[in-house]
Amino acid sequence: MTELLRILLAPLVWLVSFSAIYGLHGLLCETAEGSFAEFPVQRFVLLAAFLLAIALQITILWVLYQPRFAAPAGLLRFVSRAGGWTGLVATVWTLFPIVALSTCT
Repeated sequence: MTELLRILLAPLVWLVSFSAIYGLHGLLCETAEGSFAEFPVQRFVLLAAFLLAIALQITILWVLYQPRFAAPAGLLRFVSRAGGWTGLVATVWTLFPIVALSTCT
């Protein structure tokens, strides 16, 4: 069971982050937009959520490389680390556009 958790943890965190940030974007578009030091509050909140998601993925990847928590040597270790890298890349790739480019219409 722990091997399955090591393999699926990063993609599951990506799934939760993706859903949460896109949902947050929808909620923020419904509210009135203010500004903080000429920086829109909506962008600030989305950027903070994006950076938190990346920090979580980096933490998971770091843990997967620690000898104490790593999978046994071989294919399981490779697959769990590949899942960690996949989660990190997917987080950056799919969430960057909503933070950098999106506007409410």
